[in-house]
Amino acid sequence: MRKLYQRFFETLSRPLSGRSRILLALLVIPIGLSFTVPLWRISMVAPQYPDGLALDIYAHTVEGDIQEINTLNHYIGMGRIDRASLSDLDWIPFALGVLALLVLRVAAIGTVRWLIDVTVLFVYFSLFALGRFYYKLWWFGHNLDPTAPFKMEPFTPAILGTKQIANFTTTSLPAGASFCLGIFAIGVIGIAAWEIASGMRAAAAGAPTRRESLVSP
Repeated sequence: MRKLYQRFFETLSRPLSGRSRILLALLVIPIGLSFTVPLWRISMVAPQYPDGLALDIYAHTVEGDIQEINTLNHYIGMGRIDRASLSDLDWIPFALGVLALLVLRVAAIGTVRWLIDVTVLFVYFSLFALGRFYYKLWWFGHNLDPTAPFKMEPFTPAILGTKQIANFTTTSLPAGASFCLGIFAIGVIGIAAWEIASGMRAAAAGAPTRRESLVSP
């Protein structure tokens, strides 16, 4: 077991292979594309809206049938959906930009340790963003105006999947930007796993690390 730990920590200090560096640099592309398409889409269908209403949540803004949805929200006492009420989105473009810069830095001069750090950071970012998204939807559904024309029990809108709310069938699903970030996540985790596995095999075989190979005469 001690030797296994030693091999693992030796692997952490290995510089990344050239192939991994190229793949990491290419993975910045889906991060950039995530700004151009929605992260999440919430759609609602009811007898009076047979064509449905939709809300597209981007990394930096919200678009869709906002006016109609806010009119409906007024009748049940739910807060307005606007840029101010969704200020939680403000940090997402900054976080994605920092992530892209860190990935490029790892691709240029990084080691396996740095790659793992970026992977863990992305997992934290994703879980935090989903948690804030859930909390915001919960807050909208549990802070209803008691003087609203139509009385409803507090509720949590659909987070993932379909949910019936009054006479509306609400569906909430990830959109294009979430799939772009999913591609990034799969790529980074795959590269990290491959680098760790190859490093462990090299350490077990007694091969010199890439760092040692670079500094040896």
